[in-house]
Amino acid sequence: VVPGVTSGIAAPAYAGIPLTHRNYSSSVTFVTGHEATGKYRANVNWQAIAQGSETIVIYMGVHNLHNIITELIAAGCSPEKPIALIQWGTRPEQKELIATLETVVEQIEATGFKAPAIAVIGDVVNLHQILDSYQHYIM
Repeated sequence: VVPGVTSGIAAPAYAGIPLTHRNYSSSVTFVTGHEATGKYRANVNWQAIAQGSETIVIYMGVHNLHNIITELIAAGCSPEKPIALIQWGTRPEQKELIATLETVVEQIEATGFKAPAIAVIGDVVNLHQILDSYQHYIM
């Protein structure tokens, strides 16, 4: 844990997922997946996010992931778009689940994957297998 470094950057880095990469993504958006109950204006514009960013990082979105994915696909995201869920990022007990938007909810149910987790959506997730140093160099 490094003070001031958000889990939305640290967890993907440990999982071998760069949020931007010249061949895959030039933009990244960070967004909450769980807004406060009773918030005056509780609505993330998933359509704008889907159309405006090549990489999407979602905080606290595991419980709402089905609804979020439905909105992203309706906004034009491919069901085949890669997604990574990173639980306990940067910690020795870090776990990752790699899937597609179409299959991730089913895989969460099949594996019992739980919050807290960061979700990373975008083609950069495909770099996970190449760049995953976490499995080799746990600090």
